[in-house]
Amino acid sequence: MAEPVRVTVWNEFRHEQANARIAAIYPDGIHGAIAGTLRALPGLEVRTATLDEPEHGLSEEALRQTDVLTWWGHTAHGEVADEVVERVQRRVWQGMGLVVLHSGHLSKVFCALMGSSCMLKWREADERERVWVVDPSHPIAQGLGEYFEIPQCEMYGEHFDIPPPDELVFISWFQGGEVFRSGCTFRRGAGKIFYFRPGHETLPIYHQPEVQLVIGNAVRWCAQPRGVNPSYGNALPIEPLAGYEGPDFRGHPNAAMAAD
Repeated sequence: MAEPVRVTVWNEFRHEQANARIAAIYPDGIHGAIAGTLRALPGLEVRTATLDEPEHGLSEEALRQTDVLTWWGHTAHGEVADEVVERVQRRVWQGMGLVVLHSGHLSKVFCALMGSSCMLKWREADERERVWVVDPSHPIAQGLGEYFEIPQCEMYGEHFDIPPPDELVFISWFQGGEVFRSGCTFRRGAGKIFYFRPGHETLPIYHQPEVQLVIGNAVRWCAQPRGVNPSYGNALPIEPLAGYEGPDFRGHPNAAMAAD
């Protein structure tokens, strides 16, 4: 029996506590809505973490026990401790998957991994979004048609200041005329990253079935291993070297050969 995929759903959890309208849409927080979607899927083991927990709920041990981290933030990006950002970045390099949602594009974590400003255009006008599937063979698009629509959304428009994605899965068109690269994959070290644009705190987007489907697909895709993690640093020779004066060769698998 396969081991479950261990998912941590992270949310700054500020809007829902300060705004009754948002709390009515997400009574258990945005993290609660996303976690509920993922808990309904087989093979996933889901926990949540929020900004105001000790170490933001992302201690070394918590991240060691996480195969995929989902990230939602908006108003409190600057309150995320730099040491936690560095900790998350290291885990991605080591192979942890990361799903960054909507306004998480400006999170310290995403900007650090992208190495760019991650800025974009935006507008709040409750306009329609049409999300086009431009890579229908990609596992993240499994179960979707050629496109799906979100009746009301916050617009994000190009230029989106990110590195060229490894794969572009979705492009969005907005009623006001803009387009946006709304589903992008990246690889950093041994880890996989997916950025997914839809979502807004004042709209019930995370209750929409197509959005829930994509998030579930993305978590599974990000959890897929990418092979053996490489080793770094001062390395013992694989074959014996005459005159080698580096670290002690004894104990190396080829030490017996070196003694010949």
